[in-house]
Amino acid sequence: MAITSANQLELLQTAEAVAREKMIDPALVVEAMEDSLARAAKSRYGSELDIRVTIDRKTGRASFERVRTVVEEVEIPQAELTVEQAKEFLDDPKVGDEIREEVPPVELGRVAAQSAKQVILQKVREAERDRQYAEFQDRVGTIINGVVRREEYGNIIVDVGRGEAVLRRNEKIGRESYRPNDRIRAFIKDVRREARGPQIFLSRTAPEFMAKLFEMEVPEIYDGIIEIKAVARDPGSRAKIGVISNDPSIDPVGACVGMRGSRVQAVVNELQGEKIDIIPWNEDQPTFLVNALQPAEVSKVVLDEDAERIEVVVPDEQLSLAIGRRGQNVRLASQLTGLDIDIMTESDESERRQAEFTERTQLFVDNLDVDEVLAQLLVAEGFSSLEEVAYVEQDELLGIDGFDESTADELQARARDKLEEANAKALEAARALGAEDSLIEFEGLTPQMAEALAKDEIRTLEDFATCADWELAGGWTTVNGERVKDDGLLEPFDVSLEEAQTLVMTARVLLGWVDPEELHGDAGDAEDAPLDAEAEARG
Repeated sequence: MAITSANQLELLQTAEAVAREKMIDPALVVEAMEDSLARAAKSRYGSELDIRVTIDRKTGRASFERVRTVVEEVEIPQAELTVEQAKEFLDDPKVGDEIREEVPPVELGRVAAQSAKQVILQKVREAERDRQYAEFQDRVGTIINGVVRREEYGNIIVDVGRGEAVLRRNEKIGRESYRPNDRIRAFIKDVRREARGPQIFLSRTAPEFMAKLFEMEVPEIYDGIIEIKAVARDPGSRAKIGVISNDPSIDPVGACVGMRGSRVQAVVNELQGEKIDIIPWNEDQPTFLVNALQPAEVSKVVLDEDAERIEVVVPDEQLSLAIGRRGQNVRLASQLTGLDIDIMTESDESERRQAEFTERTQLFVDNLDVDEVLAQLLVAEGFSSLEEVAYVEQDELLGIDGFDESTADELQARARDKLEEANAKALEAARALGAEDSLIEFEGLTPQMAEALAKDEIRTLEDFATCADWELAGGWTTVNGERVKDDGLLEPFDVSLEEAQTLVMTARVLLGWVDPEELHGDAGDAEDAPLDAEAEARG
């Protein structure tokens, strides 16, 4: 092959034909040709020469040029020259300037032509892969229709038009099976750039797939009038979807169900008969959870926001319905709300309340030296600790039937005496464990807290200042998708995370580790400071 006037236009025609076939920019094919011709020319004139080829986009004429770059110090004589040497070609040469000289076109032998062909094919393949990746990357999170081509080790290979996608075995619904040429609809979950080309991964089990199907079937969702807030699925079996309407006049559940269930039935058919509960969304988590546990009835809900747990009480006969077959109903409700759910029956809750009542009653009997009836009166009025009895306003005690001023005075005196005795014992124990005055006298810590800290070898204010807030107050950590409880040293004393943050930062200020002006000078910094403290302690 020789680059002559006879085949100059043939280069452009070939480039356009390849570009049309592969659906890529013809300019990319021409650039590949230029690169391949330049490599062939280097094999003819010398590999160290910088040979560049330019193909005229109109005439197809290929120009071969030798390029030399002006540098301060020459390392490759065939491709570089100094400023002094460049003065023969340029009036005022500078470092970085290029000197171009046209060289005769090369004759491509059989080997060189084959090499040039391989370069062009490689460039075209790379351009095609880039186009495919860019096209499908923009479609991640959408539904695509395809045709099944084959099955490989349980994975379905799907023709999606300009490429092939993979529906993995674990992304299929239940026991779905497909044959070649079957039509399939799936959710584009991920697109990855790999050496063999872009890999497109599909899913039919993703919660987003159901959300997108509803968007296709319900015009109000597509228009943004109704919003899907949460989806939880047990693929092929059952699902729950939380919806809310931005227009008070439109019922979100009714709109998603459709006339005689036509809209939801279309989604159910696509999902192989998966039963779908459509639930009205509510910003109030307990209310939303009551809806999510349908068809079971809920008697009582107690939310623990710090632990992200919720306790649900149901009638005894509703327990199996609330839990569902193999725990399906409560599991889907948990996924939908993002909360860990504890379900108990009314009889279980009654037993627990009775046990707590008995325990608190015995606490007052033992420590206040009163009879059981009087202790039960205190518990029934909401008193649960000696501190509450000792330091509550006396009027609250006088409000209890049968309590006069002398009775209230006597109860508070006994409670205070008992607390002082307990404090003295805790203080003695803390000192015996090596706790120093700097820790014991630190405002905010009780003697019992100092004892608990000393047992964990935190004996000085410096030791305390290095603690993280979660080490003191406790918290929750997600491990392998499950929430695990972290016990705090001061958690038995009901120290919250915010209180722990304040205590630690106060200790650091007292020790001079933190400038109080900087701490309070900027509100944003003040909010970030406890987080920095936690990160420092974890590190």
